[in-house]
Amino acid sequence: QVQLVESGGGSVQSGGSLRLSCAVSRYTNSIRSMAWFRQAPGKEREGVAATNSDGSTLYADSVKGRFTISQDNAMNTLYLQMDSLKPEDTAMYYCAADPRRRKALDSGYIYWGQGTQVTVSS
Repeated sequence: QVQLVESGGGSVQSGGSLRLSCAVSRYTNSIRSMAWFRQAPGKEREGVAATNSDGSTLYADSVKGRFTISQDNAMNTLYLQMDSLKPEDTAMYYCAADPRRRKALDSGYIYWGQGTQVTVSS
């Protein structure tokens, strides 16, 4: 079973930056796509950014130009650089992975992490 562990969350003021990491353990060479999702209290989970093993990326309109998704060469670690953070970015952020090449922002990923909290104050 693939395991995903997120880190890097925290509290930051509006306009600040954070970098999230997602470490993949076990069967890492089976992963072909990964993504970041977030869920704020009382709201549905939404896709933030996704990437494939070929390095191509996809972003939600709400984070384009502010967030950057990246990975190491073997997809052992996924990153999300978050700049110009806004209070509306406050949410629990989840890492997801899939053995299929999806690069999608829907919730159909097979493997999920436990999440890391991001809080942005105004």
